[in-house]
Amino acid sequence: MTAPGEYRPDRTEGVTRVEDLPKPRKLPRSRDFKRRSCPSCGHSAYRDKRIGRLLHDLGDPRMERPVDIYVTYSRHFCSRCKKYFNADMLELALPGSSYTHRVVSTAVRLVAEDGLSYRAASGHLWRDHRVFVPFATVQNWVETSGEKR
Repeated sequence: MTAPGEYRPDRTEGVTRVEDLPKPRKLPRSRDFKRRSCPSCGHSAYRDKRIGRLLHDLGDPRMERPVDIYVTYSRHFCSRCKKYFNADMLELALPGSSYTHRVVSTAVRLVAEDGLSYRAASGHLWRDHRVFVPFATVQNWVETSGEKR
């Protein structure tokens, strides 16, 4: 165990092959329900199938490994309005996003409050939080939030 303030070199510095990076720690989460109420009509809808989704979260700084959250969620079918819908996962991530809210808010804070460039924020996220986010994605998040002027 290292002491506070002790310098530890980055094990991934100079790594050029993805296979050589540390393997992520996988955390299973479940949003699997047998029945949910339909968001359109409120009718009780049964589970049609189970689906999985991979989300990247802030990594573990002590273990120097990324963290991936694998969410198993249910897709439901409403027999009244004949529509399919998924179980709600808004507390974890935005629809269609591969990153959790914690990653997005940390990236926006690094740019807006700390004044880092997009590229530097992307590097900081990998070096300190072990989550790889392309700098163009960080730029999109910051521009969408309207934080940088």
